Amino acid sequence: MNNLLEVKDLCMHFYTGSKGIINRKKQFIYAVDKVSFTIKKGETLGIVGESGCGKSTVVRTLARLYTPTSGEVFLNGKNLSAMNQREILEARRNMQIVFQNPYASLNPRMTTENIIAEPLWIYKKYRLLNMSNAEIKTRVEKLMDMTGLLKRYKNRYPHEFSGGQRQRIGIARALALNPSLILADEPVSALDVSIQAQILNVFKDIQRELGLSYLFIAHDLAVIEYISDRVAVMYLGKIVEISDYNDLYENPRHPYTQALLSSAPIPDPKIEAERKCIILSGDVPSPNTRRPGCSFYGRCSCRMDKCKISQPQLKAEKNGNEFHMTACFLYE
Repeated sequence: MNNLLEVKDLCMHFYTGSKGIINRKKQFIYAVDKVSFTIKKGETLGIVGESGCGKSTVVRTLARLYTPTSGEVFLNGKNLSAMNQREILEARRNMQIVFQNPYASLNPRMTTENIIAEPLWIYKKYRLLNMSNAEIKTRVEKLMDMTGLLKRYKNRYPHEFSGGQRQRIGIARALALNPSLILADEPVSALDVSIQAQILNVFKDIQRELGLSYLFIAHDLAVIEYISDRVAVMYLGKIVEISDYNDLYENPRHPYTQALLSSAPIPDPKIEAERKCIILSGDVPSPNTRRPGCSFYGRCSCRMDKCKISQPQLKAEKNGNEFHMTACFLYE
């Protein structure tokens, strides 16, 4: 399979002001720092990590809701970083977002039909889409049917729906322009567990039908395991490990990944009672300071002197047909 999305050394640093009176030093939050990965056609890459590690910032930067500080993003071989505004608008047809909060991401003054049709109207306005009003209406009804929404609900407003139904509207809106890549920014975290399963199945059914690729963000390790083909683990703005989901869950290599997986509950009381949970010491370092060594150094039980002064890079180890990549000096 060919790569649909290729991200190289993506950085997103937020300027927070200057410090000092004489020599004023600019201050930044290093939300995303040299992140690289690829997504193949028809593949789902899951990104997991604790709050504040930069997962959502990656999604928003890829969609150019934020202008990246540095790095390159290639979609279908085209460099998004070198495009002007109109070219970015054209490229966004192939890359749409499903947002985290279904209660905040839908306009409360618009009906379901108008919410789903809005991307089509925008692209028609800028003469990037040639569809009649009747074709747009038909397209909306097809999307509602595809995402499990009854057509008779098309004149209802968001407040008349449950959280799961609202997220289905958000998914339908993201599919309106027939994209090849969906950026899903924690799309089930605000929903009840039973509804989460329904929405995840909607994502899977649509992927099988349309051959879509997903970049799927989540906190829940079980969600990531269920939906993903490969999994990337982020810590403090960097990817520390990336592999196919089977190998990562069965053989986690980075100490942070091991701690993360050990914290996930197992629905078997015997196994749960016998297994060991890795408790990390200390707090997550502040993202507004760059450190010379490994970002996980202060919390790692396996740290070495080298880790304090050098930043480990992602290195690949062949595992069957895939590569297991880990940023840790333990595996040099």
